[in-house]
Amino acid sequence: MSSVHHRKIIHIDMDAFYASVEQRDNPAYRGKPVIVGGSPEGRGVVATASYEAREFGVRSAMPSRQALQLCPHAIFVRPRFDAYKEASRQIRAIFKRYTDLIEPLSLDEAFLDVTEDKQNINSAIVIAEQIMKAIVDELQLTASAGVSVNKFVAKIASDMKKPNGLTFIGPSRIAGFMETLPVEKFFGVGKVTAAKMKGMGLHTGADLKKLSEAELRQRFGKIGGFFYRIVRGIDERPVQPHREAKSLAAEDTFSQDLTNAEEMHAELDRITGLVCERLSRYQLQGRTITLKIKYADFRIITRSRSFAGPQSAPEAISQAAKELLDSAMPFPKGIRLLGISVSNFGERNPPPLPPGAVQLLIDF
Repeated sequence: MSSVHHRKIIHIDMDAFYASVEQRDNPAYRGKPVIVGGSPEGRGVVATASYEAREFGVRSAMPSRQALQLCPHAIFVRPRFDAYKEASRQIRAIFKRYTDLIEPLSLDEAFLDVTEDKQNINSAIVIAEQIMKAIVDELQLTASAGVSVNKFVAKIASDMKKPNGLTFIGPSRIAGFMETLPVEKFFGVGKVTAAKMKGMGLHTGADLKKLSEAELRQRFGKIGGFFYRIVRGIDERPVQPHREAKSLAAEDTFSQDLTNAEEMHAELDRITGLVCERLSRYQLQGRTITLKIKYADFRIITRSRSFAGPQSAPEAISQAAKELLDSAMPFPKGIRLLGISVSNFGERNPPPLPPGAVQLLIDF
């Protein structure tokens, strides 16, 4: 723990990034509910919603037709990834004034290790404040920041005072903070796992902390060991500046098991939209499409197909996923989860990405 407590970690998370760029660049959108992605005809999914739209309950990854029901007067805007990537590049340049230990998680968030900073400020809080001010002054955008001694706590902290807020959680506060944290806030806890935990009477970090590592592993498998450490504020992962994705993926666990092929195909279309939005964001194309199926009895199978050339078109990816799904019929059980991943990227020059699969909807 001593090595962790010597670190000064900042997590910067841009506020409603895509929508904020659109509102900045188009004065007619300012102060209005803006939805980036999807369409007013109800097709596709929401990539990002402005805070004005979020007040109506609109959220990222929500189907457009649901967003329309919640906010009928919303303004739908097609994504402009070139604009977002340019803004991200400018934000990264601001980070580099203070440290080279920058770990981008996406275009709109990153970890910074400022244990030793270029300007000898020696205060992570002051550095975070200066970065936030520079983003406002130079880019007319806002960001929120979390400051702590490790990545997990800093990331949670950055979400506490959005938008345009800064939260510091020092070593003396970590234990108490983790104990009060709802279980659904822990990384790796999706809707299904959260429901399972609550069914066991585990509602907060304090409840998880009462269980031994062996008990957590017995109830939740390998990730139980992670829960044991993280609820005690133990996260020794370093900030890693150079990380490259091997695949991009999205998956969803359904509230009711799917048994109808038409419903499954519709879900694959929706999940394809999530995958393709990310492929476009990072300028990636892949030759291998993999379908993941989890049955009602939790058995998981995967099916893959490789193409002669790289793919990024939604139609091609969705069609491949549907053919892979059909090849697995008849299904022995209802389907609890579907996922699509694209890999085998080959040559490309994208912005840095997290390692392994990038997933929107994860449930262990």
